[in-house]
Amino acid sequence: MVDVARQLFAKNGFENTSMNDIAVGANKGRRTLYTYFNSKEEIYLAVIQTELERLYGRMEEVARRNISPEEKMVQLIFAHLEVMKEAVYRNGNLRAEFFRDVWKVESVRKNFDKNEINLFRRIMNEGIDKGVFDIRNVRLTAEITHYCLKGCEVPYIYGRYAVQNAEELYPYVRNMVFKHFGRNLRYN
Repeated sequence: MVDVARQLFAKNGFENTSMNDIAVGANKGRRTLYTYFNSKEEIYLAVIQTELERLYGRMEEVARRNISPEEKMVQLIFAHLEVMKEAVYRNGNLRAEFFRDVWKVESVRKNFDKNEINLFRRIMNEGIDKGVFDIRNVRLTAEITHYCLKGCEVPYIYGRYAVQNAEELYPYVRNMVFKHFGRNLRYN
C-alpha cells in the first residue's frame, strides 16, 4: 500500500491523491486501508519513512565494505547525497511536497538522523582505532558532519555545485574528510 501511495503521490501529487485512489491502486478496500492508516498524511509519512530506510540501508552497505575508514566516510557522504537525489527524482510530484513541508519530513527523519550520526560515530571510532583519524570529540564531530551533509542535500539534488558531475566533487570531498578528521592530503 505504501509503494502504491508513493507512486500515486509521485504521479498526481499529494493534494490530488485520495485515500480511495490509494485503496483502488492497491486492490484493497478503503476499510483495509484505514485499518493500517488513519489518514492520507500518515501514508505520506510512511512513504517518507520507507525512502529514509532505503537510504540508511545503502549507507549500511558502505559501512560494511572492507575499505579504509577515510574512504568509507567519503563513500557514505556520496551514498547519502545520491540516494536522496534518487528519492526526490523518483518521486516526481512528491518532491514539491517534500521540500514544501519540510517540518513534516523532519518529524519522520529524526530516527534516520540519529542512526546516521551513530553510523558516522562508528566509522570515526574505527578510524581512530586504526590511527588514521585524530578526532577529539567523536560525538560532536559526527553530529556536525551529519548536519553539514543535510545542508548539502538541496544544492546537490538541484545540481547547484559548479561541476558537471559528482565525480568532479569527489577529490574535494575526500580532501575535506581527510583534513577534517586528521589527515592532510593535497590534490592538484
